[in-house]
Amino acid sequence: MPEKKHRREMADARPGQKPILITRVFDAPPELVWKAWTDPKHLVRWWGPKTFTSPSCSVDFRVGGKYLFCMRSPEGKDYWSTGVYREIVPLRRIVYTDNFADEDGKIVPPSFYDFPDENWAEELLVTLTFEAVKGRTTMTLRHEGFPDAHHITLASLGWNESLDKLAQSIH
Repeated sequence: MPEKKHRREMADARPGQKPILITRVFDAPPELVWKAWTDPKHLVRWWGPKTFTSPSCSVDFRVGGKYLFCMRSPEGKDYWSTGVYREIVPLRRIVYTDNFADEDGKIVPPSFYDFPDENWAEELLVTLTFEAVKGRTTMTLRHEGFPDAHHITLASLGWNESLDKLAQSIH
């Protein structure tokens, strides 16, 4: 069965399935937090859970532009992701798609990384918002399209560890 038959369209992804929703306050102005998300030199400092590194991040930061990120596990396995920037409101909002990828940026099914292919959205969607609050930044991350609560829990853990690294990288 073709890969797409296993995956659903984003529009009807998991009725009732909640997205990941994380809000963090960073002790840094929005300009610096924004740069941490948009500049590959900053991204490689914090992308990936706490025991992972990021050997490569490329960004074509414009609406319609693509990114290709790599995170490397402690065992040396690389996990690539790619997507397209759908919306950019400077210092306020970024919306981008999120897909598993190979090192050339080709979209691959979840099974490429030993995840089951069933019930994933056609593409996941990440929405980031940034708000200045007295010299600090409140950032909210919304990530949607996961197949089930188990994968939401795993991704939430990874995001929280990554955001801990982001906080450390901007101090």
